[in-house]
Amino acid sequence: MDSDLIKESAKKTLMNFDQSVEYLDGLIKFGIKFGLERITALCEAFGNPQNKLRVIHVAGTNGKGSTCTFIASILSEAEHRTGLYLSPYVFDIRERIQIDGRMISKDAFAEIMTEIKPVADQIGETDLGPVTEFEAKTLAAFIYFARQNVDFAVIEVGMGGRFDATNIVDPLVAVITNISLDHTERLGDTIEKIAFEKAGIIKTGAVLITAVDDQAAWQVILNRSRQEGAEVWRVIESPAKKAISHSADVHIRYTSKWDCFSVNGAEFHYNDLKPGLAGAFQHINAATAIAAIVALRKYEVRIPTRAISSGVANAYIPGRLEVLQEHPKVIIDGAHNADAALHLARAINQSMRYDQMILVIGMLNTHPTDGVLLNLAPMASKIIATQSKWSKALPAAEMAEAARRFCEDVEVIDNVPDAVRSAIELAGDDGLVLVTGSFYTIGEVG
Repeated sequence: MDSDLIKESAKKTLMNFDQSVEYLDGLIKFGIKFGLERITALCEAFGNPQNKLRVIHVAGTNGKGSTCTFIASILSEAEHRTGLYLSPYVFDIRERIQIDGRMISKDAFAEIMTEIKPVADQIGETDLGPVTEFEAKTLAAFIYFARQNVDFAVIEVGMGGRFDATNIVDPLVAVITNISLDHTERLGDTIEKIAFEKAGIIKTGAVLITAVDDQAAWQVILNRSRQEGAEVWRVIESPAKKAISHSADVHIRYTSKWDCFSVNGAEFHYNDLKPGLAGAFQHINAATAIAAIVALRKYEVRIPTRAISSGVANAYIPGRLEVLQEHPKVIIDGAHNADAALHLARAINQSMRYDQMILVIGMLNTHPTDGVLLNLAPMASKIIATQSKWSKALPAAEMAEAARRFCEDVEVIDNVPDAVRSAIELAGDDGLVLVTGSFYTIGEVG
């Protein structure tokens, strides 16, 4: 379909912002469908905007959103016009598409979605099948970034990597933050299978940055990198907690010191960096982001030290150990798997003092509950099981049933805002309310 015809058609039937969101919501019924055929057809109809972008592509089980945010923040501080595509959002769908920390406007969002709709409808009538919500939003980001002439686009993978809709890009730098068991029904039931899917973002000639510490996952990633001729940079903690393979081309070491960290490579040293995102677990995400920034030197891009320190310090993304209020302290965090819950628990124990903790938790029916509860329930004097409005939300009663295996005092409050209000009343001025289990849950806190 000709791009001029697309724009002309869109002018006649322009959706407003609310209508464009409603249109996307209607695509949710088509679910998640891995494969690059539909996104390829969509992009071709719009002149392949993704090919006009210089991309840093980020995959991983946890931390990829934070790592993307650190990368984008540093590039913006260095006065590079930087697009950022995130998955998922917390409060506003426009969080997903940003330039230099500013969300796409409602008018621009609606305009682009109006253009996409007739093309998506047309493709949906072919053998390729209906376009998914994620594919439409991914295309919207590509179009917006290309039209806005960004210098760089930082793109977060939605799920997996190999067949994720974002994997139509040809990145300068590919990043795999870490790998643990998550989305096993789609990505595989072993670390090796999941690593294979995420390693699918590694492209010929690119630099691959990874903070993966599981040796089985590391071997899968290394093998794929060698097959593609990608240079491999590995981010590791110093001193290393375990024996580290020396098969990477470049080792980047980071050292955590309370609320700050340092990153060192053969030709660079950045010390006493303080990340804007709370929690010592963000140190490795920030270090991985810095490694990606340094890797851009391969393309004659050099970022000043001041931009790295200020970019790390000024990075912000909602729903990552975010404090909404004090007395009682109310924290929201999107931890939805065992590994994320473990890091969340450690961060709270290391940096916060409170009389009692009320845990408000709501999860999706696609995520196992036990790993999250195992790490967080022992900290709670009471658990309030709740349920977001998302179609795949686990019923609050089932959430409570799972929670009772770990805590005696469990209450069911279906509505998320009501659950949080009740928790605040129970916690007392010196208590802590933790709302977690899903980004959809924390997005309804209000």
